[in-house]
This record gives sequence, C-alpha cells and structure tokens, in this order.
Amino acid sequence: MRILLTNDDGIGAPGIQALWQALSQIAEVIVVAPDTERSATSQAITVHHPIRVDQYCIEKPPICAWRVGGTPTDCVKIAIEALMTDKPDIVVSGINLGSNLGTDVLYSGTVSAAIEGSLFGITSIAVSLDTWQDADFSPAANYTAELVKMLEHKKLPPGTLLNVNVPAIAAEQIAGIAITKLGVRQYANTFERRQDPRGRLYYWMGGELVDNDNDPDTDIVAVKRNKISITPIHFDLTNYGLMKSLNEWNIDKIGL
Repeated sequence: MRILLTNDDGIGAPGIQALWQALSQIAEVIVVAPDTERSATSQAITVHHPIRVDQYCIEKPPICAWRVGGTPTDCVKIAIEALMTDKPDIVVSGINLGSNLGTDVLYSGTVSAAIEGSLFGITSIAVSLDTWQDADFSPAANYTAELVKMLEHKKLPPGTLLNVNVPAIAAEQIAGIAITKLGVRQYANTFERRQDPRGRLYYWMGGELVDNDNDPDTDIVAVKRNKISITPIHFDLTNYGLMKSLNEWNIDKIGL
C-alpha cells in the first residue's frame, strides 16, 4: 500500500510527524507537504508564481520528503502529477492542530487536500485534533493507521472523503467512535483597525467561536462527548430540491 501524506500546518509540524511515523509502520509513505503553515487556504491553488519544491529529511528514521512552496491542494496535485511515478492508494491529510468541524470544512486546507485526492479518484481522509495547544498526537496517529488499514479493503463512493476529528485526550478516555453529519460552526469575527509604520491602513482579523445548538448526530456534539467523529463528505454542492423551484420561476425567460 502506498500512502500520500500531506497537511496544512507545514512539513515540520508535530501532527504530520506523528502520522508519518505511525503510517510508516504499515505502508510506504510519500510525504509531500507545504514548506510553512497554510491553514485556512481552502481549495486554493498557485497559478501566478512558481511552486518551489525541495527535499526535507528527518534523522530518525533517516527518511526524506518533498517540501512544497504552495498550498495543500498544490501539494496533492504536484505529488500525483509530477513527483510520484504511480498514483497513491490513499491520500491522508493531517494531523491538523485544531479541529475541522461543521462549516470549518469550507475553509480548511487540511480537508481540501483530502478533497483533491478524491477528485483524482483516490480514497482520501482528513484528520484533525480538537485542540489549539501543544498536544499528544499519538492516539490520533495510531487510530488513523488502523483506519487506513481498513480502507485498504473498503472502497468509498466516488467523490467522497472521510473527515476525522479526534478529541485531544488520552486514548483510554476516548468514549468511542461516532459516524456523524456536519454541524454548524459560526465565529464572531472582529477586524482590528491598525496602521503600519508608513501610516498605511490595514485590518487584522480575529474572532471567537459562537456556541450554537447542534443536533446530537453532528460531528461537533460527538467530539464534545469525547468521541472520535467520522463524517463522510462529498463535494457535489448542488441543491437538487431547489432546481425544480427555479424552473417554476421561468428564470430562463429573463431577457439578455
């Protein structure tokens, strides 16, 4: 089994390092990851300047990877279309520092890398840890390795990936695994007005999470209950129910 491993926190992040070690025990792992943190880049690709690629090595064990001056989506694209001689069997993105729950998936570089793998027709998963503090990634890495072994023999529907969120607690405290739907996450954003040393105006965005009510079967509630959340996601965003209503509007009769 050949695994393409990437992330959005950067190739030196502890989450991808832990996953690199765990997955290397069960498969051939090719790491192609951003040179720096590229969080919240969604499905962005680099089209207006070159994408720099060089090797990145760690000493224990002595293995090397590809370090890419681009987004997580760039990493998956360039790995499959330029760096690898054969397509991977599975694309794994993570482990992200910070959860990717509910509507976070629309902004997440971690999830978008897995989406890109799915667009290539490859089984893909995104993995995140529910904390923004330094944490032990081992439980999430070990669980991901077991899930990947299962996915070697199970097939996802075309255009579908698994979004996995793991509570940041000891393995023995995890209360189980829940198959979930996406919840709703909202942030109270603030834009602080500032001036740079040359007097030019700029804004710095911050924000706090708003605590919304979510259904019990959502990913947000599952992680709050100390469960690993697995959400199958597909990227057909069509609202099929609305198509009939739009046809009834006679919208096609609007003059040009």
